[in-house]
Amino acid sequence: MFEKRAILFLYAVSPVHMGAGQAIGVIDNPIQRERHTGHPCFAGSGIKGAVRHGFEVLANGKVQDRPLKELITLLFGPEDRAAELYAGAVSFGDAQLVVFPVRSLKGGYVYATCPQALARAQRLLQSVGVSVNWPALPPVREGECLVANPALLSQRQINSRPTDVLHLEAFEYTAKDKQSAHLKTIAEDLPQKAIPDGNGYGFFREKLKTDLVVLSDTDFAYFVQHATLVEPHVRIEDNTGTAADGGLFYTENLPPESLLIAPLLASETRTGKSKDGDVPAGEVLAKVTNVINGQLLQIGGDATTGRGLVVASIVEGR
Repeated sequence: MFEKRAILFLYAVSPVHMGAGQAIGVIDNPIQRERHTGHPCFAGSGIKGAVRHGFEVLANGKVQDRPLKELITLLFGPEDRAAELYAGAVSFGDAQLVVFPVRSLKGGYVYATCPQALARAQRLLQSVGVSVNWPALPPVREGECLVANPALLSQRQINSRPTDVLHLEAFEYTAKDKQSAHLKTIAEDLPQKAIPDGNGYGFFREKLKTDLVVLSDTDFAYFVQHATLVEPHVRIEDNTGTAADGGLFYTENLPPESLLIAPLLASETRTGKSKDGDVPAGEVLAKVTNVINGQLLQIGGDATTGRGLVVASIVEGR
């Protein structure tokens, strides 16, 4: 039974490739997606593996009470070939998409979201005991948007009437509310929880406050399906140093500035030995938080090409 609960936000600062392991379309290496929504996601097992892999370096000098390798085994469980096996004390759930960057005519890009993504994030936050007072948003139909920053909008004549519109990629959305008070409330709270203060992140915290845009669930689903970063790669022959026949392939990445949310759960360590050697759940969560909160992690594939860099933010629940 997990006794302590928290929320883990992951904010992408580089393209991220969490591979799906299968392809049925034109993209050879697609990213992981939820089956029912089509939204990009990170499997909890991949998050746990990435945190475990980076824990030894990130925890250097922060752990004093026991050898670091012993602590890693207690928190995350023994290696598969260990003499004794037991479950780790830390669990990472699958990460769900909250915000997705979309190219905008004004402001460079906006942080796009939808009522469905916000409701799921609010549900996760409240389920672990984090106080969230996000107001209910008005209905948003296809082709409409809610905006908190009117500077993102252009004005054009529609049916001989001046209308405020938002241009994203090649599409135009009518601003149902160009200074949404409800959206401003959410946009004030979300960056405080999801993006760390300092270390160069201040600009992005402020931009998320001003440039958060709500699209309909349908319009948001279109962008997260078709506006990801797809890169061509060429496989090189070792002997000749030239491109291999049929060596062209395409890899999909989640773009930088994407934001995901995942549950983080902790229990007492489960060695099965004397309770004197076990670490309480509160201390387990505190150790993980102390090490990775506000830190840069590498997650997913293509690490040697600078992919998979995300910054972690942890919000503890009750």
